[in-house]
Amino acid sequence: MPERSAGRALLKWALLWLICLPALAGAADLPDFRALVRAEGATVVNIQADRPSLADTETAGSSGGIPEWLKRLEPEHPDVPEPRDDEGPAVGSGFILSQDGYILTNAHVIDGASALRVRLNDKRAFRAAVVGADRDSDIALIKIDATGLPVVRLGDPEALEVGEWVVAIGSPFGFEQSVTAGIISARGRVFPQESYVPFIQTDVAINPGNSGGPLFNLKGEVVGINSQIYSRTGGFMGVSFSIPIDLAMRIADQLKSSGEVRRGRIGVSIQEVTPHIARAFALDRLEGALVGTVEPDSPADRAGVKSGDVIVRFDDVVVRGSDDLPRIVGAVKPGSEVSMDIWRQGKRMSMPVTVGVWQHDSDTMMVPMQSRPEPPHLGLDVSVPNRAELVGRGARAGLLVEAASGPALAANLAPGDLLVATVRNGRLNSLGSVEALDVAIRSLADGEALVLLVQRGGGRSYVAIERP
Repeated sequence: MPERSAGRALLKWALLWLICLPALAGAADLPDFRALVRAEGATVVNIQADRPSLADTETAGSSGGIPEWLKRLEPEHPDVPEPRDDEGPAVGSGFILSQDGYILTNAHVIDGASALRVRLNDKRAFRAAVVGADRDSDIALIKIDATGLPVVRLGDPEALEVGEWVVAIGSPFGFEQSVTAGIISARGRVFPQESYVPFIQTDVAINPGNSGGPLFNLKGEVVGINSQIYSRTGGFMGVSFSIPIDLAMRIADQLKSSGEVRRGRIGVSIQEVTPHIARAFALDRLEGALVGTVEPDSPADRAGVKSGDVIVRFDDVVVRGSDDLPRIVGAVKPGSEVSMDIWRQGKRMSMPVTVGVWQHDSDTMMVPMQSRPEPPHLGLDVSVPNRAELVGRGARAGLLVEAASGPALAANLAPGDLLVATVRNGRLNSLGSVEALDVAIRSLADGEALVLLVQRGGGRSYVAIERP
């Protein structure tokens, strides 16, 4: 009996080993981050920003047009995770760019600070001066008076692949030199009012206090700056966003040389090219940025750009979608003359354009009205406006929307919109009568949408409505 029991026990252990063997083999393939942390940990710093109160900190952290559902990574309780008094410094992270003390961080970490203190990995502390900050990209460059500092090595964000391992080092909730790891979830994420930054999305655990800290690849190279999270609670939920380091360094170079950032602009409103819009404009692929409005006397206007043009290449860079164009144009030095390729009436053409300077009060590169998913039928009630109404809108012809229901409402049309023209086979056809609209609808082929040039206020954009 004892021998039989021993045999059963041995069999159980053998089966358990066979079950665990695949897991053990997989664990052997997991990366080891210890060498990376030992080599690069000293390049990461803790930043304390003195502010009057945490209420002011939260206000500063949410400024600059950040979408409400994106939570900035400023700590509510910077030094310890438990509740504390309202008075106290905000805490963020940063990393050392040069041996003489230049440090990169987020603009919202230092925004509104009366004083900055930087603590190194070796516990030395320094007062820091702000070299410059750019809220639009959320990048700031600060400087401490030191020499012989360890510096980061920079990687290539364009070489990152979805699924690749990455590591973050920072000071979540004030806990310095905290290390977390995860993978690249997506690349090129662009949010409303954040069109200059194609964020790197990861599932690396990021929390308040990680702001401004580095995102490393497995080579120990910085590929991004941890900046934002998606959260319903204010804490980490598995969706984090980092600013690509190549973009950050272009900003930092401008801040170092002049203390400010100058971006290019051409003066157009743009929108995405949807399948129905691509068909109406005789495009052979879903690429480019569709021009809705051209600002009078803007660089685009002087170059000859027209509403309905699709910008497919700018300064030798392919424009994959409308989200790409603001970033591509913004990266061009104002005053530079570059080549721009457009698609117009079924033909591709090239034209030179002299890039202007973007101003914060400019309405350029904004999308006044985007097409929503195309509805299964129409729902337009229109009338012919009088001459005075057309002149007041700066239009020669058009139909005034009196009511929009069903599909028209779902396509974002509203009373007061002016239907300027239909678009088919790459050509604009003015709408001077209700009959012209009826003819356009009846002439649609199966599966073809009615594409309209719509004016709302001073802006124009294109809307696609699918016929039932």
